[in-house]
Amino acid sequence: MSELPRATVVRLPRYLRLLDDISRSRETVSSDQLAEAAGANAANVRRDLSYLDFHGVRGVGYSVTELRDRIRRELGIAFRRNVAIVGAGNLGRALANYGGLSRRGFDVVAVYDKDDAAIGSTIGKLSVRNVQKLTDDCSNGDFDMAILAVPAVAAQQVTDQLVEAGIETILNFAPIRVGVPDTVTVRQVDLSMELQVLSYYGRRTLA
Repeated sequence: MSELPRATVVRLPRYLRLLDDISRSRETVSSDQLAEAAGANAANVRRDLSYLDFHGVRGVGYSVTELRDRIRRELGIAFRRNVAIVGAGNLGRALANYGGLSRRGFDVVAVYDKDDAAIGSTIGKLSVRNVQKLTDDCSNGDFDMAILAVPAVAAQQVTDQLVEAGIETILNFAPIRVGVPDTVTVRQVDLSMELQVLSYYGRRTLA
């Protein structure tokens, strides 16, 4: 399978969100509607979908159901994915309770921490597990994706543990970049950095 351009990969979840939202009320969607949802233009949409070998009908648009299924397959979420959260602090608990993950096909099945005060506490229907169990649980197939919500000082150690257990996809909320092998994909979400960028543009607006 050929690798999609990065810009296309970023836009596919935006298309999918629109398709999920309108799937019960509409049978077709136009390239202009998809473009608006993705902050792109119709030419971007047509090019992105051509990479998927998916084409619409002139004057009609794209089948919502068929396009949604095709994008889900391409994103690897045709079936539900099990996710573990490492870190049961405020951020980890908020992520575990966020219903949007489940609506998009991701089930949080485990939360881990090393703090004795956190271990055994309840988040929704989950009981926080000792992080020492992480490797065995992953090896047993309990989950295949992970979210890091740990302090910077612990991020690399936990990442190494996840990689050793076979995890190849990690979403990292820790305020530090972690090193991984080429076979592992990490997406970095640095909230403070995003706020700094936002502050810059806000300052220019007010100037």
